[in-house]
Amino acid sequence: MTLHVDLVSPERILYSGEADMVIARTVGGGDIAFLGGHSPFVGALDIATVTIRKDGQDEVAAVHGGFVEVSDDRVTILSDVAELAGQIDVARAEQSRSEAERRARETDNAGADADLKRAHVRLLAAGRPAEAH
Repeated sequence: MTLHVDLVSPERILYSGEADMVIARTVGGGDIAFLGGHSPFVGALDIATVTIRKDGQDEVAAVHGGFVEVSDDRVTILSDVAELAGQIDVARAEQSRSEAERRARETDNAGADADLKRAHVRLLAAGRPAEAH
């Protein structure tokens, strides 16, 4: 049984199509996988990757918060900021990570920590796992 998936940001629809499974990370709930026939669900998304799997192939996106809603074999992901792996500028993400790491070392600032988490997620989505910290 397939799902219809829409991954939407304010700028555009990043993905709209069929999938066999969607894996997302919710705030305080951890990773959750949605398959056809899943019961209705609404959750807040963490800053993490979302994986959309169809026929054994994964489309990975970096999602910086938002919401996921599942109903009637439809998964809708709404995020203020989201990027598909192939659209991520890896050099820019690495530069952002370095800058955020520097700021996080110099201050006890939640904003710097959030920037660092977003940079790590972008690199992870692009297939570049970040170093352990």
